[in-house]
Amino acid sequence: MAFKINHLHLKTPNPQKTVDFYVEYTGAKVVKENTRPDGSKNFRLDLHGVELNVTEFLQEQKLGQFYGLEHVAIDTDNFAGEVAKIKAAGIKILEERVLPDGRKVCFFEGPEGVRLEFLEMR
Repeated sequence: MAFKINHLHLKTPNPQKTVDFYVEYTGAKVVKENTRPDGSKNFRLDLHGVELNVTEFLQEQKLGQFYGLEHVAIDTDNFAGEVAKIKAAGIKILEERVLPDGRKVCFFEGPEGVRLEFLEMR
């Protein structure tokens, strides 16, 4: 049996604001923007090979919905520069530490409390 990630789904009351955050601070690219029949917009992002769907709550979904995701980890070859950029923007830093293998990590908060993590690339 083979598996691969299709996408991560981020639900937010303001998809455009969330998309803008991921583009500006994590280097995501907008792959597709769609206007739904109810007039709401949804987006498909490419976050360095991981596809992210960004939508409001979906009226057609019966399963209970909530905003957010636990965390998304992102490797970066410019760790110090990226951390400085988010700090300068006033983005909430949750934790910074060094892994046992010596790589630095920084957890920070994105829209709707989604935790993001920058990892120093080797």
